[in-house]
Amino acid sequence: MDLPKLNPEYLRELIELVNTSPYPEHMSMRVAEIAVDRAVIELKTDRCHLQPFGIVHGGVLATLIDTATFWAVFMRIPEENGMVNIDLKLNYLRPVESGLLIAEGAAIHSGKSISYAEATVYNSSRERIAHGTSTLMTLRGKGLKLSSRKFLDR
Repeated sequence: MDLPKLNPEYLRELIELVNTSPYPEHMSMRVAEIAVDRAVIELKTDRCHLQPFGIVHGGVLATLIDTATFWAVFMRIPEENGMVNIDLKLNYLRPVESGLLIAEGAAIHSGKSISYAEATVYNSSRERIAHGTSTLMTLRGKGLKLSSRKFLDR
């Protein structure tokens, strides 16, 4: 199946909106890429991300997985709709103390009301740090108000 062709202006506007939103700024994370069925999120670790034992807090990794799965599914839902995570499952695979973390999300199923995705978090050496899955529910009428249209062919 051919993937829809995305409007580059919409993507630029969407990524800017996400990256300047309060929570991503607070976490020092950024969306590096959003595509149909795929997203990449980056977070440069800092002292504020550490738990008392000097390793990155599990909540930081959960946030990366939640965010990467959300944006991996997002381009399949109608523009007038939003989404919310209704289930997040993850496994921590190895501790990390510092450096760049990269979460790669992939859509597994995109339905009209329920979608399912997975994400893996890697360190800068491409070692797997965590893996998780997310179930997301479409919220009708809760879409983002952007000036650009999502797909060129619509």
